[in-house]
Amino acid sequence: MIILSIYYSYRRAFNAAADWCNWLITIFLVFNQVIKTCKKMGIQTVAVHSDVDSSAVHVKMADEAVCVGSAPTSKSYLNMDAIMDAIRVTGAQAVHPGYGFLSENKEFAKRLAAEGVAFIGPDTHAIQAMGDKIESKLIAKAAKVNTIPGFDGVVKTAEEAVKIAQEIGYPVMIKASAGGGGKGMRIAWNDEETREGFRFSSQEAASSFGDDRLLIEKYIDNPRHIEIQVLADKHGNALWLNERECSIQRRNQKVVEEAPSTFLDPVTRRAMGEQAVQLAKAVQYSSAGTVEFLVDSKKNFYFLEMNTRLQVEHPITECITGLDLVEQMIRVAKGYQLQHTQDDIPINGWAIECRVYAEDPYKSFGLPSIGRLSQYQEPLDLDKVRVDSGIQEGSDISIYYDPMISKLITYGATRAEALGRMEDALDNYVIRGVTHNIPLLREIITHPRFVSGHISTNFLPEVYPDGFKGHQLEADAKRELLASAAVLYIAAELRSAKQFVLFRVASTPVECSHWELCVELGEERQDVEISKSGTVEMDGAKVEVWGALNLASPLLPLTINGTQRMLQVTHILSKLAAELNSYMPEKVSEDTSSILRSPMPGTVVAVSVKPGDTVAEGQEICVIEAMKMQNSLTAVKQAKVKSVHCKPGETVGEGDLLVELE
Repeated sequence: MIILSIYYSYRRAFNAAADWCNWLITIFLVFNQVIKTCKKMGIQTVAVHSDVDSSAVHVKMADEAVCVGSAPTSKSYLNMDAIMDAIRVTGAQAVHPGYGFLSENKEFAKRLAAEGVAFIGPDTHAIQAMGDKIESKLIAKAAKVNTIPGFDGVVKTAEEAVKIAQEIGYPVMIKASAGGGGKGMRIAWNDEETREGFRFSSQEAASSFGDDRLLIEKYIDNPRHIEIQVLADKHGNALWLNERECSIQRRNQKVVEEAPSTFLDPVTRRAMGEQAVQLAKAVQYSSAGTVEFLVDSKKNFYFLEMNTRLQVEHPITECITGLDLVEQMIRVAKGYQLQHTQDDIPINGWAIECRVYAEDPYKSFGLPSIGRLSQYQEPLDLDKVRVDSGIQEGSDISIYYDPMISKLITYGATRAEALGRMEDALDNYVIRGVTHNIPLLREIITHPRFVSGHISTNFLPEVYPDGFKGHQLEADAKRELLASAAVLYIAAELRSAKQFVLFRVASTPVECSHWELCVELGEERQDVEISKSGTVEMDGAKVEVWGALNLASPLLPLTINGTQRMLQVTHILSKLAAELNSYMPEKVSEDTSSILRSPMPGTVVAVSVKPGDTVAEGQEICVIEAMKMQNSLTAVKQAKVKSVHCKPGETVGEGDLLVELE
């Protein structure tokens, strides 16, 4: 199972000349690159896991494994005592925090130092200085780094937040001082949204980081999110490793990233890189880190935050520079100087990364989905495709952790080449058992606006103002899809007929050379006729379909009207079955105005009503937390509360009844 709250740990014998003989490296998400790097350097592995992750992939891959507690993160992956015990038991001498909860926790780094255990990352001073958004902004100003106008102190109450927002001028961004990854962030356009944003941001911040302090700054409307990768050693050397474009986001969380950016020119790139290095040197930074900027339409850039850890999107930087960032972090922690100068850092080619999530993209661009992966097949046989994951067929996706399944990375000499490979990789990626966001990812990377580079952090709401509805097929493409489905159906039935002589298709013996079918596409049905040669007719049009089919594979390469395509199977009926299906009673739609059901699996954080209360339209009824994000559920009409079926702390599934209204 791949979950963003897992810690993965490794222990190693460095080499005969080294004075560190064992390592324990905890990593937030086990990507195969980390394991490959450790193996390349002779690192043995110890997996740290919660009890529900005892059969996870990283546990099986590691040389040893230590359970650090039960599923809730506070009892396992945020449990410093248990992790320190694991370090003592294994005799480990170093920790790599990866992307995890403790990766930017200064107290954890201090405890490691007190035990004589090396932390593969910056020292506690840099973690504290850059981990606090308020302090980091002051340091950035002093280092002559461009910053966003805003309030530099801690906002203590909702009313104080409103006063500050009015002084700054709407819109404003409310965000967790100790946060990152989009957690504890809200945009407010008026006083009421500021009060609501203050409440939710502080709750999310406390839940995710154990620190509910907030700050407020001016929200730059329609910006790009561009970050600079930095690398520094303990000898005062620091480099910037070019930029990553991270503007495609939903709920302030990145979805698609690329390196380099289509927007930056060499002058702006250098200016951003030099300011990022200035900031790193100002806090005596050592290790890999990322300085994030917001960039407006005129290429003015403003410091957003610095992540004092490895980023999820670091592979695309590795692709265009040729550097292994994990290896560089280990070398820096050991005390070695950087092997490269700024002139050695190239931009070779183009790299794209798609974050593959277990979530429903048709609901707010991605509400979490849980379940077991009944079928899972990565597109690893394609050229210049990399998949960093920690799950396998049979793995479980639970409500406890982040829903990321993998990072899918493609590389090419040009952006067009990298995008073409990403399109093929997404088509060849098989995930069954949970709802996933591959349909949305494919739409994004093929959308004309994205292909042209005309993007911003508002890309998704602007392109899909009514939400993502799926790919809208043109007439020719729809015919090709329906024809392909019909051919595949007949091919499967003919194969079965070899074993079952009495089998018939639409009451016709299988030896015939002509069949009539009905193919479903969504709620639409289409009658088709198909010949044994693979010619399909519908509405007077003909489609030629052929290919060497392996019906044991979920992937089906076909040539359709002379063009090669990769398909995965849809729902097909024989014409007789379709006719009989029309007699099945339709399910009566539920009156959702009088009930409130959970839109996703999660935990009830708060219930704001009780039986007998009268609620107004839009009034909050309860709050559900799923995979570290809180969601407020509201009444769709004015009504009286009839009954409440949940309470704080309870776990609920998608569709569970929460509240009934009269």
